[in-house]
Amino acid sequence: MDDASVSTLTRDPAVGGLTTGAVARLLGVAPTTLRSWDRRYGIGPASREGGRHRRWTAADIRLLECMCGLTNAGMPPAEAARAALAAASPEPSARPDEQQGRVGKPASHAPGALPIGRARRECRGLARAAVRLDAQAMDELLAAAIERYGLLAAWESVMMPTLHAVGRKWETAGERYVEVEHLLSWHVSSALRRAASQRAPVAGSGVSLLACTPGESHTLALEALAAGLAQQGLPVRMFGAALPVEAMEEAVRRTGPAAVVLWAQSRSTASRALVARVESIEWGVRGARRRPVVLVAGPGWAGQLPPGARHPSGLAEALDALAAISRR
Repeated sequence: MDDASVSTLTRDPAVGGLTTGAVARLLGVAPTTLRSWDRRYGIGPASREGGRHRRWTAADIRLLECMCGLTNAGMPPAEAARAALAAASPEPSARPDEQQGRVGKPASHAPGALPIGRARRECRGLARAAVRLDAQAMDELLAAAIERYGLLAAWESVMMPTLHAVGRKWETAGERYVEVEHLLSWHVSSALRRAASQRAPVAGSGVSLLACTPGESHTLALEALAAGLAQQGLPVRMFGAALPVEAMEEAVRRTGPAAVVLWAQSRSTASRALVARVESIEWGVRGARRRPVVLVAGPGWAGQLPPGARHPSGLAEALDALAAISRR
């Protein structure tokens, strides 16, 4: 929680604290985990509305932040709870620097905070859950973000910034954080697929074929595009990473797509020759032959766009373009 939020709770008693769900989103902890910590270790709100509903004050949340920091450092929950409670009620004889030495310093091997910066609250919570490798919390936070903001905003404001933060941390931390990146990517992918499965395709719309160029393994942006199309009832075929040229040509001939999207993350995987080959593929009966509209997507195409190529600047523009093509 940022200092402004904590000070608001402390300064204005009328605020009444935060609900368990709000605290869970803020800290990146599953609500069931917070309830378990309360029940097992006494790490819970000091008061409840009507004796039942939890309301977390600034002091409660500071205690939770201490608990989260210690468990992030690899300390078992029971031991972390004892240390957090002790830190909240220090012995009078203990100097502040001694207290900090006992409970304030995470183990040297523990991951630190991710460089989220000023991103929205849900983004910070997701980052914390990823660092802890908390699968349940990640699933709940991702589902809540999609439900609250919609797929497009959740991807651009929560998922993508957190993925980028993990990537930046991994690049500067040697071999650390690889496990965080892999687990977060898997749960983002799972959340996108769940969102995509909620609506059946509408009959009569043209198919969009999505594929990474040969040698390209980054698929999450295409998965977000596939999920966005599916949510609009538009049929989509997602072929994923590193589709060989021959397989791509065969897929185009067999599906007869209205549009083909070729994703390249790096310049080394962006191929102008491939675009020309896909654009030349025809299907249909003599006299009514058709060709797909080809869109190139991803940062790899920057500075080397094929002549006349469409290059959407982001997910929203790609969705609009494909929706218009599919509904012709």
